[in-house]
Amino acid sequence: MRTPLVAANWKMYKTVRETVVYIKEFRSLVKDVDDVEIVVAPPFVSIAAAAEAARASNVAIAGQDLYWEKEGAFTGEVSAGMLREAGAGLVIVGHSERRAKFAETDRDVNRKVKAAIDGGLVPIMCVGETLEERESGQTLAVLDRQISAGLEGRTVDQVSSIAIADEPGGARGTGRTATAAQAQEAHAHIRGRVREWVGSAAADAVRIMYGGSVKPANARELMSRPDVDGALVGGASLDPRAFAEIVAGGRPGAVK
Repeated sequence: MRTPLVAANWKMYKTVRETVVYIKEFRSLVKDVDDVEIVVAPPFVSIAAAAEAARASNVAIAGQDLYWEKEGAFTGEVSAGMLREAGAGLVIVGHSERRAKFAETDRDVNRKVKAAIDGGLVPIMCVGETLEERESGQTLAVLDRQISAGLEGRTVDQVSSIAIADEPGGARGTGRTATAAQAQEAHAHIRGRVREWVGSAAADAVRIMYGGSVKPANARELMSRPDVDGALVGGASLDPRAFAEIVAGGRPGAVK
């Protein structure tokens, strides 16, 4: 039985002060949730403050990215060890914005997945086609390429412990969401490829999250599908109550 993983990706929003205020409010809203792994990924400068504010709660903290080297002359980058010491337990890798705006390649993502695992972090590896690739019928081929490249060299146990976030073209950042049936189809394909390439144990254990304009109104239907094991939430996660409702599966009245 896979525990759902619901993660907030704040991107470049919220100061350190705003982060602490949010975490203090949010942790009280989700304090009784015990069947979902809850994660918040603030900007790098707020990770330590977020971890302190979330101490002794059911909220874990993640980084939004990392570099694959442990240290060196890499201005502006952070390592897995730095994230761990600051209080992160997970890290987002290969987000669509990193791929599109910062020219990250599949090889880069592979090295970051390895660095995260070696550094004691759980990687949330993002995959997904662009809108143009979706419209030209390349969705499954793109998913295959990204999954194969991202997981290359990883063991069964390593793949079993990571999460894969599917960011479908046309849904992320647009306010439009793939239907629950479309999300299930893509996630079943991803799980099938993991089964084929890594094995049944890894396929049954790996969590596949949906990332594409998730909101309280659609969270319940999306996460009711058998191969949708949670969500990577962008804009809606900036409001603590909205994100708490998503964590609760969009169930009416679940957040007081």
